[in-house]
Amino acid sequence: MNTMQPSFEIRGRTLALTGPCFIIGEAGSNHNGSFEQALALIDVAAKAGCDAVKFQVFKAKRLYPKAAGSSDYLGDERSIFDIIAAMELPEDWLPRLRARADHHNLAFIASPFHEEAVALLDPFVDAFKIASYELTHAPLLREVAKRDKPVIMSTGASNLDEVREAVATLEAAGCDRLALMQCTAAYPTPPEAVNVRALVTLRDTFGIPSGLSDHSEHPEIAPMAAAALGAAVLEKHYTLSKFLPGPDHAFAVEPDGLSRLVAGVRAVERVVGSGDKTVHGVEDELRAFARRVLMTTKAVAKGERFSRDNVDVLRRGKLVGGLEPKRLEALLAGVATRDLPAETPLQETDFTSG
Repeated sequence: MNTMQPSFEIRGRTLALTGPCFIIGEAGSNHNGSFEQALALIDVAAKAGCDAVKFQVFKAKRLYPKAAGSSDYLGDERSIFDIIAAMELPEDWLPRLRARADHHNLAFIASPFHEEAVALLDPFVDAFKIASYELTHAPLLREVAKRDKPVIMSTGASNLDEVREAVATLEAAGCDRLALMQCTAAYPTPPEAVNVRALVTLRDTFGIPSGLSDHSEHPEIAPMAAAALGAAVLEKHYTLSKFLPGPDHAFAVEPDGLSRLVAGVRAVERVVGSGDKTVHGVEDELRAFARRVLMTTKAVAKGERFSRDNVDVLRRGKLVGGLEPKRLEALLAGVATRDLPAETPLQETDFTSG
């Protein structure tokens, strides 16, 4: 039985089947081991208008063996183990980072990469984030699900069957508040590989909020496309400078780019609207002014038959009343019940069948 909720809240912001977007600034490991830089990243997310800031908590020894070698995609000859070790977030930062997020009314989210990190983070986070490469890490998923907090899970480098299995694992372990994010595990992601439309597949397949974790270089294009498709959640890596050392700076957006992203997404949300087809209040004036009505084009005497020589279908401007054009046939079969001046908007009482 599906126990997943179609909508839920994180720090008072609602994530539902369709927007508005809960926007996460992904600080990740871009603090470069500097607490002051981590605080600055939180400040940037707040200034940009994000709903949340997110960090990553991992231990090199719980991610890779020392013999893992170097990563070709990073272009760094150092062992991936050594690179990861230099990016670890010290545990004693967590209460102070949370306090800074609270100061800005930002949700504080983190990605744990091993089971022990879940217990470490639990007192501080508003929600847990599962990184794409942890989607098959069933022990971690079960540990997160036990914590009775919202979970957001990226789905990079995964197919739908693998996502389905991960969702089932989380649900079986007690998770009932889950959002899924389309993600492409390439850094940066080329535009043709972003596949924003997959967020719709995730939403329709699982009946839960979905969104986009975007690694493409442009600050706005993919997030705005996601917003137009009803994304409930968006995530973007950001940095204080693309030129800082470290694996995640080069493809991240800088502070001005993060601000543009948020502004662009909010603009899309405004123009996308609710989807209900109704008359909007801004249309009322022109609806009354420019809609067509039946109107005399010359004076018509009482008892005179109506014809296309003395009646037309005109926009009424500031004149009052007038029959809808669909009544023209009935009008042409009738005669005037009173003397009518030219340019009179006609009413039902102005004619009778003759």
